[in-house]
Amino acid sequence: MELVNALELLQINAVSKGWVDSVWDAEFVDAEPLGPALEENTSGKGTDVFRQVYKRLLPFSSDEQGNVQNVWMVLGESGIPIKTLVAVLSYYILGGKSTTATVEQRLKALQAASVYLLLLKVPGSVANQVFHQVLFEASIEIILKCWPKESGKKRKKETAKSSQGDARCGKRAKPARKDQEEMDLDEDDEEDHEGEMFFSAQDLVKLRNEIETLVKTLLGFLKTFSLKDRPQSVENCIRIFTELTNFEPVVGEISFSGLETLPELGFHGLWLLCLSHGEGNECLRRVFHRLLYVILMMRKGEMTKPSLLVISQAVVATRNYAISFVCHVVDQKKEAALPVLKILLQHICHQMVEKTEYRTHGAQAVSRLLAKVPNTEYATFIKWLFAYSIKTKVAYRMFALDVAMALLEQSERDPDSLVPAELGTFLTHRFLVQNLLFGRRSDISPTVRAHALHCLSRCLELDSPNTTKCVQELFSASKCLIQRSILTQKTALPFKTIENTNAKILVITDAFAFNTAQETMGVLKRRVSDSKTNVRKAAIEVTSLLKHSVIMCSEENLTLLSERCRDPAVSVKKKALQCLTDLLVACPDRSLVQVAWLRGVIVVVVDSESSVQEKALECLDMVIIEHIKARRTFEDTAQKLAWDLLELLCDQCRDLSRYFSKAFILWSQQKKFTSSFVNSLITHTKSSHSTPAWMLLSKVAGSCPSLHYETILDGWEKMIKMDVNTSCHIMSVMGDVASHLNEDTRHRVIEDLMTLLKCCEMPLEVIHAGVDTLCRLCRAENTEENLNKHCGELVSICESYLSSVILNERGAENLNEDMVVKHLYTLGTASLHCPSQVGKRVFLLVQSVLTSSVELLTAEGTKELPATQPLSQFKPTSMPTVVRAQAVATLGKLCLQHENLANRCVPAFARELEVGQELAVRSNVVVVLCDLCVRYTNTVTRYIPNISACLRDPEGSIREKALIMLTNLLQEEFVKWKDSLFFRYVAVLVDPDPEIASLCEYCLLDRLLKKNPLMFSQHFIECIFHFNSYNNHKKYNKFPQTDGEKARFSLKGAQNKVKRFKIYKFLLEHFTDEQRFNTTSRISKEVLAGFVDGELPLDADGAELLADTFDVLSLREMKLSSMTAQDGADEPQDEQAAVVKVIQKKLVSQVQKKNFIENVIPIVIALKSMLEEERSPVLRHLMGYLQVTTQDYRNELKEVFAADEQLAAELEFNLRLYEQHQQEEPLTSFILSKTDEAPASVVRRHHLYYCSTQHSPAKKNYSFLKISTLCSDYFFAHSWHSLECQEWFSNSLEGVPRGF
Repeated sequence: MELVNALELLQINAVSKGWVDSVWDAEFVDAEPLGPALEENTSGKGTDVFRQVYKRLLPFSSDEQGNVQNVWMVLGESGIPIKTLVAVLSYYILGGKSTTATVEQRLKALQAASVYLLLLKVPGSVANQVFHQVLFEASIEIILKCWPKESGKKRKKETAKSSQGDARCGKRAKPARKDQEEMDLDEDDEEDHEGEMFFSAQDLVKLRNEIETLVKTLLGFLKTFSLKDRPQSVENCIRIFTELTNFEPVVGEISFSGLETLPELGFHGLWLLCLSHGEGNECLRRVFHRLLYVILMMRKGEMTKPSLLVISQAVVATRNYAISFVCHVVDQKKEAALPVLKILLQHICHQMVEKTEYRTHGAQAVSRLLAKVPNTEYATFIKWLFAYSIKTKVAYRMFALDVAMALLEQSERDPDSLVPAELGTFLTHRFLVQNLLFGRRSDISPTVRAHALHCLSRCLELDSPNTTKCVQELFSASKCLIQRSILTQKTALPFKTIENTNAKILVITDAFAFNTAQETMGVLKRRVSDSKTNVRKAAIEVTSLLKHSVIMCSEENLTLLSERCRDPAVSVKKKALQCLTDLLVACPDRSLVQVAWLRGVIVVVVDSESSVQEKALECLDMVIIEHIKARRTFEDTAQKLAWDLLELLCDQCRDLSRYFSKAFILWSQQKKFTSSFVNSLITHTKSSHSTPAWMLLSKVAGSCPSLHYETILDGWEKMIKMDVNTSCHIMSVMGDVASHLNEDTRHRVIEDLMTLLKCCEMPLEVIHAGVDTLCRLCRAENTEENLNKHCGELVSICESYLSSVILNERGAENLNEDMVVKHLYTLGTASLHCPSQVGKRVFLLVQSVLTSSVELLTAEGTKELPATQPLSQFKPTSMPTVVRAQAVATLGKLCLQHENLANRCVPAFARELEVGQELAVRSNVVVVLCDLCVRYTNTVTRYIPNISACLRDPEGSIREKALIMLTNLLQEEFVKWKDSLFFRYVAVLVDPDPEIASLCEYCLLDRLLKKNPLMFSQHFIECIFHFNSYNNHKKYNKFPQTDGEKARFSLKGAQNKVKRFKIYKFLLEHFTDEQRFNTTSRISKEVLAGFVDGELPLDADGAELLADTFDVLSLREMKLSSMTAQDGADEPQDEQAAVVKVIQKKLVSQVQKKNFIENVIPIVIALKSMLEEERSPVLRHLMGYLQVTTQDYRNELKEVFAADEQLAAELEFNLRLYEQHQQEEPLTSFILSKTDEAPASVVRRHHLYYCSTQHSPAKKNYSFLKISTLCSDYFFAHSWHSLECQEWFSNSLEGVPRGF
C-alpha cells in the first residue's frame, strides 16, 4: 500500500484517458501539458514525489522479495493504469530535455527516468507493455540532457534571482551591470546562450547525485534485462556510458568493478554490455568502436565527422582509463577479444591525424594494447604495420614511425613454437629499426624523412641493448637484408579489419644485398644536405651516432657536422652547435673532434642571426671560459679540454683567430670578464700553457683595467725568446695596457719596439703586430707627433734599404729576398699611419718593382696595345715573384692614402691581370683592386670586367679569391650587376672545382639573392642568349666584350649543354611561381615570337638557341610548384587548408591554361610549321616540349590545339602509346606512378622515343629494352617513396638517345 500511496501523489487517476492515448500515439516524442491543476499540485510537492515512488518501488525489483509477482496485481487492484503511469513518467522525462529547463524540472526528469527503469527491472514489465524503445532511450538520454553543457565554463553573474527563482517560466534573471572585462568575455556567447539556465554549485551537486541514481538503476536493469534484440538501444547505452567516462575526475586508481564515481559506473556499464547484450563479439565491437575516439582524443557526433579535443589533463586521463579498460576486457575475455582488439589497433592507426602530440599519445596506446597480444598476433600486426607504413598518406607513415619507437621501448619478444617461421622476423627489434625506421629514410615527404632520422637517433638513447645493436648493424661492414613490398591496399567497412590485399614481401637475397655501412652513410650525407630544413635538422641528430661510437669519428664525418653550423636555417645551425658540443663533451680527448668543434662553433659567432650568436657564445663559454681557473697542479677533464682547444687555436686553427676575437668583443660589451678572471689567466703565462694564455689574455686585457702589470712586463722582456704567435699576443697585450703604463715604462717599451722594427728581421706577423702596438703606445700619449716621428723613421729606413737594392746596379746581385719582402711589408704597414711622411721617391721605388713583365712585353714589339696602359717610366727589372707580390700589396696600401697615385696605378694593376703570369702577383692584384674599389669606387668600377675575368682563371686560388672579393663588393653595393658581371658570376656554378662551385651557390643564395630577390628572374632569359653566344637579338647579349673574354666564358655547343642546364636549373629552382609564370610568358613573346616574326634568323646559331629554349621550357623546374606537388608528399594538416590548396591549384591551372592557349599555342604552331618546312632537327625539341606540357591537359587536347587538329591528333597518339607501354610494363608503370613520380626529363625521354620510332625510320632499330632493364634494376635497388631513386633513374638515362 505504500507504493500506491506514493503513486497517488502523482494524481494519476486525474489524468484524462485522451491525454494518455495521445502520448502513446505520439510514440513518447512529445506530450501536451497535463493541466494547470495537476502541474501546480506536483510542483508544490517538489521532487519528493518521485523520490517516494522510487523508494517504495525498489523492493519489488529485488529477487529476494517474495511479492515481486504481485506488483502488477497491486497496481491493478488500486486502479492505477500502467499505461497512464508510463505516460505521466514520460511527460516529466521529456520536460527535462529542454535547454531552458529549470533545476526542478531536470531533477524530476532524472527521478522519473529512474522510476521508469526501475519499473522495467520488475519481472513482467514486457508482458505488461511497460518497455518502449523510444521511452527507454529517452530515459537514458536524459543523463546527458539534464547536465548543463556550460557547467565547466565561467558563469555569468546574476544578482536578482537564482536558477531556482522562477521554476515555471525557466527564464534567467536580468544580470547586473558588468565590468568591461566581463563584458568582453561574455560578448561572443551572449546570443548562443540567451535561453539557457546557469546553475550554482549546489544545483550541480543535486543533479550529479540524481544522475548517479539513474545510472545505477540502469546498471541494475542491464543485469536482468537483455538488449540482444535491440541493437539501437545497445548503441545508445554504449554512447551514454562512454560519455560518463569523462564526466568527472577520479581520485587515485580507477576500478572497473567499483560503483563510486560516474566514470567507474560508465566503464562498469560497458563491461555489462560486453557480457551478454549481443551476438558473439558484436557488442564488444561496438564498445571498442566507441572507445576508439576516446583513445584518439576525439569527439564523435552522431551525424558529424570526429573532431579533435583540446588536449588537457582530463582528456588524457579519460584516454588512459579507456586503454586500461580495453586491457581489462582482453584479460577477462582472453582469445575471444583478440579479433576485436586487432580491429581497434588498426583503426587507431588508420584514423590518426598529423599532429605530433596526438600521434605520441596514439603510439603509446598501441604499444600498451599490443602488450596484451600473444606473439603470433603481435607478429601479424607488425606485418600489417609495415604495409601501413608505406601508404600514400603522410600521417600514416609518420604514425608508423611513432608506433615503432613506442614498441622499441618494450622488451624484445622471444619467438616460441606457436609462431610460424615466416612471422618470426616480425617479433624482433631489428625489423622495427632496419625496416620500419630506416626504411623511411628516403621518403618522398620531407616531414617523414626527418621524423625517420629523428627516431633513428633516439634509438641509441633507449635502454634496450638490442636496439643499439640493430642501429650498429646498419653502419657495420656486414650485409643486411631489408624487406621491401609492393602493395595494393584496401580499406573495408567502418570498424572492420583493414586488409592489404595482394601484399608481397620481397626479401632481397644476397644478389641484391648491399653494403649497409656504405649505403647508410651515403643516405645520411644526402639527408644532411637535404633541401628541407626539418630533414637536415633530423639528420644532424643522427650524427649522435658519433658520440656512441657507432660510426667512426673521421675527419670527413666530423666536417659534415661542423659545416651544418653554417646552414641557412637557424634551427639547423642551433641543432648542429648543440650536437657538436655534446659530442665534444662525450669525446674530450679526440683531437679531430676538438678541431671540428672549433671550426663549427667559433665561425658562427659572426652569424647575422642574434640567437645563433648567443648559442655559439653559450657553447664557447660552457666549454672554454668557465674552466679557466687559477694555475694549480691538478687539472680535471674539463680544464684540460679547455686548454687543448686554446692550444689548437694558437696552432692548427690559427685562421679562426678573428672570429674568436669577435666573441670577446661581444662578451666585453656585456662586461663579462672580471679582474679576478684575468689575473687567474695571467698565472698561466709562466706555465706550459703560456702561448694560449697570452692569446686569451690579448683578447680580454683591453676590457679589464686592473691587472698584474709586473707579469705582463716580465713577459715583454722575455718576448725575444718566444715563438711568433706568443710574441704577437704579448705585443697585443702591451697595446691594450698602454694607457695604464707610466710614461717612463711606455717610453722604454717604445724604444725596445723601435729597435726590433728597425732591423726588420722579425717575421711579417710580428712586424704587423709591432707596428700596431707602436701606434697604440704613441696614441696613449694623446699626440700624433710621436706617431709620425716613429713611423716616419721606419719609412725612411725602408726607403734607404730599397734604394740600395733597386737603384744600385749591382744591388740585385746579392739580393736577399726575405729582407726585401720584410722592408716592403714594414714600409706599407707604417705608411698607413703617417701618410704625410711618404714622399714621391717611395712611390717610384715600389712601382719600379712591378714594371718588368710589362716592359718586356712592350719590348717584343706587340702590334696592338691593350686598353689599359702600364707603368713604363722605369727600366725593366728582374725581381723575384715573392718580391713583386709584396710590392703589389705595399703599393696598394700607398694608394689608399694617395688618390693621385691610385689613379696612375689602377690601370697597371688591371693590365697585370691581363698579361701577368705569376700566381702570387695576380692574386694580390685582385685583392688590391677590390680594396681600392671601396675607397675609389668610380675609378675602379671601369676595371670590374678585368676582375670578373679572373672567375675563369686557370688557377683555382685566383678564381676563389675573385669570387669572394666580388661578393663582398656586390653585397655592400660598391659594384652593380652591370654588363656581363652576372653571367660571369653564375658561370662559376659549373667550375671544375666542386668547392668553388659550392661556394658560388652559397654566395648567390645566402648573400646576394636575399638582397635582390628579382636578380635571377631579371637575367634568366639573357642567360640563354649569353651562354649560347648568340648576338643577333636587338636587346640581349649586347654588352661590350673582347673576343678573348667571349671565348673564355662561352658555354656554346653540345659539349657544354650539361653545364648550361645546370645553371638554368639552379636559377629556376629559386624562382617563385610568379617569376616562373612571367618568365614563360616573356620567353614566348621575346624569343619564340622573334623566330616566328623573322626578327631572329633560323640559322645554325638560331637553331641551337631555339633548341635550348624548348628544353628549358620542358624542365620540371619551370613548372609552377603548386602544380607539381606529388602524392604522398607533405599534406595540409587540417581539412580547411587542404580545401584551400585544391581551390588554389584549380585557379592557377585555369590561369595557366588560358595563358597557354592564348599566348603560347599560336606561336608554337607557327614555329612547328616553319621547322617542318626547314626540316630542322629543332622539331624534336618542340614536340618534346609539347608532350611534357600537354600532360596537364590530357583530356582537353582538342580544345587546346583547336587551331591545329593534326598536331592534337599526333600528341594524342603519342600519349596513348606511352600509356599503352606503361600497361605492358607493370614494373615501369609502378616506378612512374604518382606516388613515386619520375622526373619530367625521364617522362620526356619516353615521349621522345615514341616520336622517333613513329617518324624516324633510322631510329626504329633502337630497343627500349635498355630503359626497361634500368627500371627493373632501379626498383630492386631503391625503396618506395625514395628521392635517391628518382635521382638515380634520371642519371641512369643520360646516355639513352632522345629520339629524332
